Amino acid sequence: MLDIRLKAGLLVAALSIICVFLWLISSAMTALLVFTSILILYLFSHIFWLHKLLFWFKKPTLKEIPEGSGIWEDVFDALLKYERNNNLNQIKLNSALERFNLTANAVPDGLVILGNVNQIEWCTANAENQLGLNLDTDKNLPIVNLIRDSHFIAYLYSEVYTEPLKLKHCRNSDATLEIQVIPLASKQKLLISRDMTQLEKVDVMRRDFIANVSHELRTPLTVVGGFLETLTDMDGAVPDNLKNYFGLMQEQTGRMRRIIEDLLTLSTIESSTGNPNNNEIDMHGLLKSIQKDAINFSQGLHQNVKRAKHHIRLEADANLNLRGSLEELRSAFTNLVSNAIRYTPTSDANNSGEILISWYLQDDQAVFSVRDTGIGIEEKHIDRLTERFYRVDRSRSRETGGTGLGLSIVKHILIRHQAKLEITSILGTGSAFSIKFPKARVVKKQVGV
Repeated sequence: MLDIRLKAGLLVAALSIICVFLWLISSAMTALLVFTSILILYLFSHIFWLHKLLFWFKKPTLKEIPEGSGIWEDVFDALLKYERNNNLNQIKLNSALERFNLTANAVPDGLVILGNVNQIEWCTANAENQLGLNLDTDKNLPIVNLIRDSHFIAYLYSEVYTEPLKLKHCRNSDATLEIQVIPLASKQKLLISRDMTQLEKVDVMRRDFIANVSHELRTPLTVVGGFLETLTDMDGAVPDNLKNYFGLMQEQTGRMRRIIEDLLTLSTIESSTGNPNNNEIDMHGLLKSIQKDAINFSQGLHQNVKRAKHHIRLEADANLNLRGSLEELRSAFTNLVSNAIRYTPTSDANNSGEILISWYLQDDQAVFSVRDTGIGIEEKHIDRLTERFYRVDRSRSRETGGTGLGLSIVKHILIRHQAKLEITSILGTGSAFSIKFPKARVVKKQVGV
């Protein structure tokens, strides 16, 4: 097939040769009239085929593409090939979209694509069922107009999606959904809703079981511990050769009681569905109290000396307070400080382990930090530290009275306060545990007040 430009050039060349020949055998006027007449006919043929092309564009179908003649035959032939490829690509695209929709709707989780202003662009059938949406009528509507839960709206606009949000099923108040938002390109978001009802029921059963067993074990352990203590204190009640065994029994009984108390604390925190208290806490006073308790705890670990071997310092911004639950936060802070003491060994009175408790403001966030010069933690353990009963060094934890539940308690308290725990550590050098509280919980006192 000749190139269109070549065909046009050959046509003009042939017409020029004919006109020159007419000029030679006749006259210039005759040649000009012939040349003009042929050009006009040629122009009208182009107008005709342009009209045909425009008419076809109004209802483009493969069967009705004009055949054309001359140059236009090549144009329509190229257009036919383009349209065939376009239809083939459209069929492939539709097939891919159909497969994607089938796959997406087969996923048990609900999927919603949100636009740059949180408008619904697409969703699956499971999302429609779980969130009460209808893609046919709700497309391009802001999702906050349809899901009016205040916690969901705050979560969506916070743009902090590190933790999922639990939400009640829109059509079944007994069902629970877990909402997770994942930012995408072009300011779009992928919202994933997961039915957590069964897992929630299992979790409630587990918490109830732990709480009930702990309650049932606490009373007999208290009785056993009381009898052991009474017998130990009675002169002559325990033979000298058995006193060591009684001491071991008292120690293990006390350890079991501490585990039970921590289990009950953890169960209570996990079962709390409401928001924590939002009272303003005098952080300077709280941290001074925690420092005093830490010194006493350190002395208790080293009863053979008159003073604590740990050097516990406090650097706190006296003008910075926090909103939250005093008892829960005291528990979280105390757990971090006591862990630092447990895992910061001391050799003698002149070689004190350093513990630094800090409270300061950083980038509009309040930060509570505990730094130590202890044994440190290998990086492979850091991600699992907040798991129940996970211990890096089991033997040392038993020696110092650890239960393996402290950091798990801390984790759940921080979730309730929208805070984040960051852990950094160098093996053999020390560790730093930092809690970052959101700006909404920070209270700055006026200087001098």
